[in-house]
Amino acid sequence: MSEFAIGLIGTSALLILVFAGVRVFVVAAIVGLLGCVAIIGWKAGAGISGTVPHSKSINYALSVLPMFILIGFIAYHGGLTHALFRAARNWFGWVPGGLAVASVFATAGFAAVSGASTATAAVFSRVAIPHMLENGYDRRLAAGVVAAGGTLASLIPPSAILVIYAIIVEESVGTLILAGFLPGVVSAIIYAMLIIGQCMWKPELGKAIPSPPLKEKMASLPGTVPIFVVVAVIFYSMYSGTATPTEAGAVGAFVILVVALMKGMKWPSLKEALLETAKLTVMIFALIWGVLIFVRFLGYAGLPQEFAGWITGLPFPPVVIMILILCGYAVLGMFMDAIGMLLLTLPVVYPAVIALGYDPIWFGIIVVKMCEVCLITPPVGLNCYVVSAVRPDIPLGDVFRGIFPFFIADVITIGLFLAYPEIVLWLPNLVNS
Repeated sequence: MSEFAIGLIGTSALLILVFAGVRVFVVAAIVGLLGCVAIIGWKAGAGISGTVPHSKSINYALSVLPMFILIGFIAYHGGLTHALFRAARNWFGWVPGGLAVASVFATAGFAAVSGASTATAAVFSRVAIPHMLENGYDRRLAAGVVAAGGTLASLIPPSAILVIYAIIVEESVGTLILAGFLPGVVSAIIYAMLIIGQCMWKPELGKAIPSPPLKEKMASLPGTVPIFVVVAVIFYSMYSGTATPTEAGAVGAFVILVVALMKGMKWPSLKEALLETAKLTVMIFALIWGVLIFVRFLGYAGLPQEFAGWITGLPFPPVVIMILILCGYAVLGMFMDAIGMLLLTLPVVYPAVIALGYDPIWFGIIVVKMCEVCLITPPVGLNCYVVSAVRPDIPLGDVFRGIFPFFIADVITIGLFLAYPEIVLWLPNLVNS
């Protein structure tokens, strides 16, 4: 049997087992080990499978992940999220659907220190949804806006998924983090415009609330300062070259910890933040370890090279091929989590995309935006499950119905980035010029 045929059999087995519900890191490690053994023998295959996870995971760039994750959990357990929503409500509550708009910008602000989509969705299911329901908002809209707003953490720096993409394709973590900022802001603005349009068309979905006096608006701003200080520290240190992304993340975590302690954070809350950081970090590292073994197997089987050659040989313009690739991600994302999907597909898809002449930084933002879409599409739609779990009074079906307009907004946003790549590349080009 040829190496290519073994690669196809292994890939098919992996997809079948993943769709059957087996955890990605377990399947990837086992299939990768067996595939390597089948191609290069037991001694070499087992040896490589045992050393690859260690040799790759000691990569310094990976150390940025626990730093960014820690920032988000300390901000949540330190009580800084309520201040974000209160300020956003005071400043944007007067527009049609104002509380929903405020939720979008508050989730965007929290995303700037979190990097974890499900954590953002869980936090604002507790913070924002009760306020919207108390003011007569449609529960589908309330649930949908929080689930969609949570996805902004995948794009707005610091983003764990952007870091994982950078490590897989060996691109600059700092450049990708900078590139995600403007697309994340654009996504939040498009969400806000969608909500305003919906509520102008159907006012019963969510009415404006009275605008408080300017003094009260200004009084709500100081509580948001720690969030923006952390964002400024991270961006400035990377922009100026005074710190690596990991060092910037460590400084940001220290700043947010000091602020949380000053606001009265106690040991039980800090302990919970540290434990949740450790759990999420271990989960991500386990995925990386398992998939790296599978990626080495794919390399021996020659699948990435074959796929790249097939893609570039298709009789279609590159933009059509790119749209087909993104549609493939949309379908795959209905059944897999975002990190597992990236880890499994990029070793095969990335060489083909580069062969088509696309910029790797631009593609990283596009594919991470696709991961955002996958976080809200059934049947997996992880953010929707999180919202429904935190708010059992809102059925899962209502959450998925509420998310549909935001899915359309994401499709429009991706089309915008396809048509105007400079939206994505402007900030990185500015920094590197």
